[in-house]
Amino acid sequence: MTRILLLGGTGDALRIARQLGPGHVYSLAGLGKVPDDLSCEVRVGGFGGSAGLARYIEDECIGLVIDATHPYAAQISANAAKASRAARVPCWALRRESWQPQAGDDWRMVGDWAELTGALASFRRPLFTLGREPLAHLDEIPPQQFWTVRCLDAHETHPRARILAMRGPFTLEGERALFSAEAFDVVVSKNSGGSATEAKLDVARERGLPVVMLRRPELPAADREFAHVADLLDALQVSG
Repeated sequence: MTRILLLGGTGDALRIARQLGPGHVYSLAGLGKVPDDLSCEVRVGGFGGSAGLARYIEDECIGLVIDATHPYAAQISANAAKASRAARVPCWALRRESWQPQAGDDWRMVGDWAELTGALASFRRPLFTLGREPLAHLDEIPPQQFWTVRCLDAHETHPRARILAMRGPFTLEGERALFSAEAFDVVVSKNSGGSATEAKLDVARERGLPVVMLRRPELPAADREFAHVADLLDALQVSG
């Protein structure tokens, strides 16, 4: 048996992990809920960079690394590619297809936090769907703005922001109700791809709202890359 190390933390990764049996390892950084219903081993925590990951691969006799981390987890993906090369084991990657703008969309692309805040200067009620990053900037909220930040983890209350501790998937009806209740005038998003959080883009289009979209980082090439979970699982069965 080729022992697999699955680097995860996404819904897609969990789908793969549910197909892995004993002896394989599902690795999580530690954020969010840790699954307790898997047949494979679950490891929580970092490895100590690419060198630490390479040592783990060698010490644990890993024969295949699967990078199924978030499309914006660029450092983890870089470490996975480098460590796999160092340990001389193949690295497969799930590279989820990005969302593409449709007719009626008003996407404003930005590359970093500074560009993002500049693009928001004229708005009053943004919805942030970037994960935890906005929580570090709550004390920088401009006087004219009130932020709604949706992320996985709860956070202490703030007089100028509402923190929604929620996990997708999000429905179209639920997003419509949220947008109506909170009167958002702009959406801030990563181009994560997939269906779990896409409904916010549908509602933004319906309501004629702009979307400030954070560009995807460049990710390293893997030995094999897959756009869909099903294709990756099929390849695992073929390879044994």
